[in-house]
Amino acid sequence: MKMKLSILTVLFSFFSIQGYAQEKTKKELKAERELKEQKETEALIDSKSFVFYAEKLMPQTGRMIILDYNTYFFKLNQDNVTCDLPFFGRGFNVGYGSDGGIKFEGKPKNLKIEKTKKYYSVKMTVKGKDDVYDIFFKIFFNKQTTLSINSNNRSFISYDGNVRAIKEDEKK
Repeated sequence: MKMKLSILTVLFSFFSIQGYAQEKTKKELKAERELKEQKETEALIDSKSFVFYAEKLMPQTGRMIILDYNTYFFKLNQDNVTCDLPFFGRGFNVGYGSDGGIKFEGKPKNLKIEKTKKYYSVKMTVKGKDDVYDIFFKIFFNKQTTLSINSNNRSFISYDGNVRAIKEDEKK
């Protein structure tokens, strides 16, 4: 009986050691996850079709403001830009009766995409109905994004959030 018990103990320990040898370390799992996120982000940028959802905004003067989840967006298609973002700051020449946000639709001009070691930078100029907007994205590989907007009629403002692929129902 002792012999059977000792053989079972040895076999059990042998099988359990092999099971641990097959598992990946936390570093390997993290590296794989980061590489996957980087490839997804690269595909989004290459397609020139994504939507940015603002989570926070930082006006040129004042404090950071946390925004409602997935309410405010900046959508870029290959041939069109749609923007609906709030604005807190100084307006120089804003029409009476406007709702105060940054809302426009137009075609991106001078679209430039550059890749660095840690992020993509996307620059463009969009002419809206009443203003011209200089737009700068800093899109990190984990999809965290900073969007900066400079216009002729308003002070500089930046937004933090993330980018995602445009869903089929949002393309309309």
